[in-house]
Amino acid sequence: MRQVDLLLHSAGQLCVIPSRGQPQRGNALGDLGIIADGAVAVHDGTIVAVGSTTSLQQTYRAHLEIDAEGQCVTPGFVDPHTHLPWFGDRANEFEQRVAGASYMEIMAAGGGIMSTVGNTRNASLDQLVADNLPRLERMLRYGTTSAEAKTGYGLETAAELKQLDAILALHQQQPVELAPTFLPAHAVPSEYKGRTSQFVDLVINEMLPAGAEWMRQYQTQLFCDVFCEEGVFDVDQTRRILEKAAALGYRLKVHADEFVGLGGTKLAVELGATSADHLVKTPEADIASLGQGKTIAVGLPGTPFGLGHSEYTPAKAILDAGGALALATDLNPGTCWCESMQMAIALACRYMGLTQAQALVAATLNAAHAINRGAEIGSLETGKQADILILDTPDYRQLGYRFGTNLVKRVLKKGTIVSES
Repeated sequence: MRQVDLLLHSAGQLCVIPSRGQPQRGNALGDLGIIADGAVAVHDGTIVAVGSTTSLQQTYRAHLEIDAEGQCVTPGFVDPHTHLPWFGDRANEFEQRVAGASYMEIMAAGGGIMSTVGNTRNASLDQLVADNLPRLERMLRYGTTSAEAKTGYGLETAAELKQLDAILALHQQQPVELAPTFLPAHAVPSEYKGRTSQFVDLVINEMLPAGAEWMRQYQTQLFCDVFCEEGVFDVDQTRRILEKAAALGYRLKVHADEFVGLGGTKLAVELGATSADHLVKTPEADIASLGQGKTIAVGLPGTPFGLGHSEYTPAKAILDAGGALALATDLNPGTCWCESMQMAIALACRYMGLTQAQALVAATLNAAHAINRGAEIGSLETGKQADILILDTPDYRQLGYRFGTNLVKRVLKKGTIVSES
């Protein structure tokens, strides 16, 4: 018998989520590859075999065995769009929105993103790390084992680099793996009000090169993201920033079509961006382009929910076009303080029209592809990292059906238990 570190066995449903090296696209989304009475063998943090409990127990001897006790086992959730790290909160703005103020009205009055920018600029690196560690701990308890983390609350070179330093420190100090994104073009800072083109020049000529130097210094791949939206950065400005970023070695992402469909999604596909995120007001031509390129469409159902809006990412149209759809929380202090991918799944089932199976794949395999990690995480396939959830239910369909509770019983990161409830 072969010796391994871990044998997890007796899963009522083992959701493998087969990838065949690709995200699940179009109306093929939702293939869970369920193995009844399933088992996973893990060695050196990597999955070495999946199959029936009987088969793996006859083949492998493990230093540690975990009995899943007939419960559902899935890959760890991947959250491919968060705005960690930040400092402070904006509970007062939520009160204003409840009273009738719009997001853009609050932003125009100096609130919104700029409120968090002020708090984050004034916070020390140690304060940023300390303020965000508890958020990551809660994400882990709810099953997130990997996540994207953005800058964008600095909007000046030193503060943006401080956020990158905080992301790196957070990555090193707790189990959730973080994929860093440089987002200096998140908003036009108040000191550049009415001078957006000059701020774009600053991003291109100073901030992106500084981020690229950080990337080289720490040998860490960065994404570059832009908030392509009416009143923020238009398509031409977004193109200039992303083309410069690509030349400097960044991978690309785009905030697109959250409030107005400007063409940011089509631009993302044209430039080969890894993902285009939000996609609420996406024009039909842009939706069609998602089926022709490799850019992952990332739906953020917590954001319109948090804003009290009625329109959500048009998942059916994206899937009918042959696009690859992922889910994320959009965790941020202004519009969507949600640390639970389970809640994102529940909202996607109700307001984006996804089945539980489709939402689970969108929150794991396809979400992993949205941070360029699809070859390593997001499914329980041989050769992938052993990021595994044992749910407190025998049926994956409880995900999406239930909300406001935590269905994750145990979280394993690289084959090691890192959270239990």
